[in-house]
Amino acid sequence: MAAPSSPRAAPRAASAWPSESAQPVLYRTPDAVKHCFTRRDRLTKTDEFSSVFGFRRAIRGQWLMLHYQPRSVSRCEQQAPAAPPQTCGQTARLGLVVGKKLLKRAVDRNRLKRVVRENFRLRRSELPPCDLVLRLTVKGVPLLGADLAAEVNTLFDRLSSRLERQSEKPEKAGETLAQFIRQAPAKTGNTA
Repeated sequence: MAAPSSPRAAPRAASAWPSESAQPVLYRTPDAVKHCFTRRDRLTKTDEFSSVFGFRRAIRGQWLMLHYQPRSVSRCEQQAPAAPPQTCGQTARLGLVVGKKLLKRAVDRNRLKRVVRENFRLRRSELPPCDLVLRLTVKGVPLLGADLAAEVNTLFDRLSSRLERQSEKPEKAGETLAQFIRQAPAKTGNTA
């Protein structure tokens, strides 16, 4: 076998693409960085998945189930509260579970994961800071990208509204408790 640089090697065909030096250099804008899907945006360790499943909070859709666990305040935020959430790791993270029993072909499993990751990537800035695990629950999912995207977006919307309702409950309870405390001394003072 001849070495590629030897005179016996076949000449290389001319590339149909312009040379790399002719292409403009693309710089990453803050929006481009915000919409990427890096390693820190996903759940990677078994303990992280177990923690989310152990929290036992989930939202069920037609084909998928979204398990979630709100993230705690990190050391970064305690030290520098003015830092943006993306730098402190206070954004949503995603993990995916798609079993072979439910989707036999790897092509189908990968397509489902790709659609979910893309929708998460686009919606991550709107989501509350949670660890999310999206799990396929039904066998024979229709693999139309629009249907899957609609299901994922519906689950994300339901998650946001559920966490907003939960965050409002303590405030309302605190207000009623404060009103009760203000009224209680006035009533007890009249009887004495």
